[in-house]
Amino acid sequence: MARYLGSVCRLCRREGMKLFLKGDRCYTDKCAIEKRNYPPGAHGAGYRQKQSEYGIQLREKQKVKRLYGVLEKQFRRLFAEASRKKGITGENLLRLLERRLDNVVYRMGFASSRNEARQIVCHGHILLNEGKADIPSMLVKVNDIVSVREKSRKNTQIKSAMDAALRKGTTGWVEVNMDKFTGKIVAEPNREEITLPIQEQLIVELYSR
Repeated sequence: MARYLGSVCRLCRREGMKLFLKGDRCYTDKCAIEKRNYPPGAHGAGYRQKQSEYGIQLREKQKVKRLYGVLEKQFRRLFAEASRKKGITGENLLRLLERRLDNVVYRMGFASSRNEARQIVCHGHILLNEGKADIPSMLVKVNDIVSVREKSRKNTQIKSAMDAALRKGTTGWVEVNMDKFTGKIVAEPNREEITLPIQEQLIVELYSR
């Protein structure tokens, strides 16, 4: 499976905003955006190219892909599914991205970032409705139960993420029992609960060209 192996801090700098790809580090002064808030490369500092309408739309799509850790082929497939559903295509797309298992593990506080959540899922630390779940792109449904496998509950990476989640809180469409290492999907994610700085209409316009 293809995956990005380069520096994730470069992705944040390219988009000009924190994508929170390194978990708690992104909240500290060590974050690359705090030190070098300009695009990577030899011509990054002090260089600002005027963007076309297409360029603005493309950057928005790239930003969302990087936020959720989705590759182009996966993203196109999700967009096609979103466009077939009733309702607003852009909002449908964000709901599908939020319902990915790796994102749900992150939202429940079992991982400090989506990258870390993807790793935890792939390594078999997570159960879905008491069954094996090692595919990060699986889509969860309302009333699904996500839990940490009993043998993995002493994992320091998971426990550290859960401690941080207790301080920061979790999103409203999941219920989490930190003592039992379980979480439940209680509702579909609403657009108002997705507080990321995303202009999904730009993505719809890009794919509608």
